[in-house]
Amino acid sequence: MPAEDVIVHAEGVKKSYGEHEVLRGVDFQVRSGEVACIIGPSGSGKSTFLRTLNGLESVDSGSLTVMGEQVGFSRRGEDYLRWSDRRYAQFRQHIGMVFQRFNLYGHLDAEENVMLSMRHVKGLSKSKAEKRAIEELERVGLAEHRHKKAHQLSGGQQQRVAIARSLAMDPALMLFDEPTSALDPELVDEVLSTMQRLALEGMTMVVVTHELGFAREVGDTLAFFDQGVVVEKGAPEALLDNADSDRVRAFIERVRHA
Repeated sequence: MPAEDVIVHAEGVKKSYGEHEVLRGVDFQVRSGEVACIIGPSGSGKSTFLRTLNGLESVDSGSLTVMGEQVGFSRRGEDYLRWSDRRYAQFRQHIGMVFQRFNLYGHLDAEENVMLSMRHVKGLSKSKAEKRAIEELERVGLAEHRHKKAHQLSGGQQQRVAIARSLAMDPALMLFDEPTSALDPELVDEVLSTMQRLALEGMTMVVVTHELGFAREVGDTLAFFDQGVVVEKGAPEALLDNADSDRVRAFIERVRHA
């Protein structure tokens, strides 16, 4: 695999909170244009690992490079210097992240929510940000709802606005942390369909999810996290139908019958 094709490369990544070791040596790779799905029980380190990819959580040890950069450090000669808050902010401009909760500003409408980062982070004029916001809302199927406030939108629509907000920043990598877990069941498909369209467009994505059907149909790779390590990783169909690990098989059965 050519080095320039690897967007995420984690090797032996560890992370602790006090005495509690959350990540115990994670090895993980994502190639450009790939959809990498992550499954596993609660407390297995999935969300923590996802947050290390854009520097929301720091790594205690191991190597983590994202888009060719060692996250959190810059090399100067033989020394590694810790990133400043400003450097982290610059890095995050190239990474979109969609959380379980939508985190929309209630006093702004959908279009204004999408415009906000373009105006204040990218420094776009109001007219250019407005034009791009409409384009991104159209991309997620919500252009006709652009003047509605968050409380006037369904949960699925709010999550799609959150996706449009991330896309407006032209990310090279999109991170999704269980983006459908806070939604009513009937609203899940509209968000997953939006994510599937992004995959078809070639967006590089890392998706923490319990939606096994999505992982099977859209994912290029599937990793099972447990107790802070990757227990098993491979093609989604192979892992879902014929996992080597008893732990993986038991988890998949529980999710299927939930």
